[in-house]
Amino acid sequence: MRKAIITFVALTIGIYTADAQYKFPTSAKQDKKKIMSEAYWEHWNPEVQTRIDNDIEKNRKADAEISLPDYAKKSKVKVELISHDFKFGAHLFNFNQLGKKEYNDRYKELYGTLFNSATVPFYWKKFEMEPGKPRFATDYRDTEEFWNKCTNPYDQPHWRRPSTDQCVAFCKEKGIRIHGHILTWGSRRWQQPEWLLNLLTPEEREAHKRLIPNEPDRFELSGKFANSDRVTDEYRKMPADSIAKIFSHYLDTLQYIYDQRIRQIAEHYKGTIDSWDVVNESCNDFRRKRIIENHKVCKSTYGMMPGDYPYHALKSAEKYFPAEVKLNINEYMRGQAYIRQITRLKERGCKIDIIGQQMHLFNPQTTLAIAEGKATRTPASEWKYFNMLSKLNTPIHMSEITITSPNNNERGLMIQAIVARNLYRLWFSMEKVMGITWWNVVDNCGARNEKSNTSAGLFTREMQPKPSYHALNDLINKEWKTNLTTRVGKDGKVRFRGFKGNYRITWTDSKGKQQTMEYYLK
Repeated sequence: MRKAIITFVALTIGIYTADAQYKFPTSAKQDKKKIMSEAYWEHWNPEVQTRIDNDIEKNRKADAEISLPDYAKKSKVKVELISHDFKFGAHLFNFNQLGKKEYNDRYKELYGTLFNSATVPFYWKKFEMEPGKPRFATDYRDTEEFWNKCTNPYDQPHWRRPSTDQCVAFCKEKGIRIHGHILTWGSRRWQQPEWLLNLLTPEEREAHKRLIPNEPDRFELSGKFANSDRVTDEYRKMPADSIAKIFSHYLDTLQYIYDQRIRQIAEHYKGTIDSWDVVNESCNDFRRKRIIENHKVCKSTYGMMPGDYPYHALKSAEKYFPAEVKLNINEYMRGQAYIRQITRLKERGCKIDIIGQQMHLFNPQTTLAIAEGKATRTPASEWKYFNMLSKLNTPIHMSEITITSPNNNERGLMIQAIVARNLYRLWFSMEKVMGITWWNVVDNCGARNEKSNTSAGLFTREMQPKPSYHALNDLINKEWKTNLTTRVGKDGKVRFRGFKGNYRITWTDSKGKQQTMEYYLK
């Protein structure tokens, strides 16, 4: 076993040194055991890798049989996968914002090459900074010229929040899947506009000041109130029925505004955007039994929310979006509570087309612990959880993936790359997983105050590729691409086994003219 592990380490590490843009000194390549511990490779041993390979072959490939309309008998047939069925994505939050045209161009080149899916931001707080003025259209503040001249990009209110029409148009031009993120979420820090409190009546405003002081600045951490003085003991102890009575007008209006936000976005884009995160990170409220079915109010860990808000958001989205648009629930929590929540929403008639599952290794120490072989994100733990989640018989989107470099030295960068490669291979092999979306593509372009902000990207802030980029590119565009040349069989058919997706088939007809056709292998 020890010899097999070391051999596999050598083969794995060799992948990341092939590109001339980022080579490590010989000593780093020779001292392979210092990158990942033996304990790590015990988890990711050759038997595990063989199982992953077999599952990829079974779940991601299919047999093709194509009849060509006219062909020369000795014609060679070229088979090229031009677009994966599986969705490899990233968010598009830094569109035109990187400060130099060369950086922006390199960033844009990734979409349609490495990524065939992009997540477009619809965070309410910055999408509609003033009531009734959603930022669909692009103005000067969203142009590349503005950001190239901007000396303090991180301080701009719309940093990582580009206007949405330009992002959607860019994705359509690239021919990639568009994923909208997000419609309903309780976060006061990232989602809820401060102007919502203007919906309070004078009487409700007085009650709000007494019960929930300083709500605009509140931010929940781990389900607990960030500061004890933000919510009073009176509010904590107050029954939901009493809160609903005190804030009756506000809650009715809030539910209407939530519904109209979804309607307005749906009417603007209709079926242009392929899928949506309709409700985000609501499982903690479900787990803590704060969501009461058919009740007017939810005493959410985020603050006061409309009652039964995940249900209402999904029903509103189903009402306003065309049937072909995929509706997602998205969550960072994993476990039985999330499975129970999805099961109950489906029992109540909610349309949930895709289950979103996040994985954020925000803390660099977590990635280091993985390299040391600690029991975190091992193949065994992933198989166990996803076997349970798969029983819901719904496609799973690895919707937000953060894998942080423990540091930016040679070993730290290599750890990020190896962890990313192995987890991508594992998720790609799972039958119900339909896509993986890397979150922050560029270092120093994540959310503020995240420990991962400086080292979670596939690229440096100067858009230089890191080993993690080469790791994913080698998988997506080399190892998992079917490109071959074959011949037509005696029965006039072309047969091959390849990765599922859209193909270009090229051959020579009986008149000596080159012909092409597209073929979708599913």
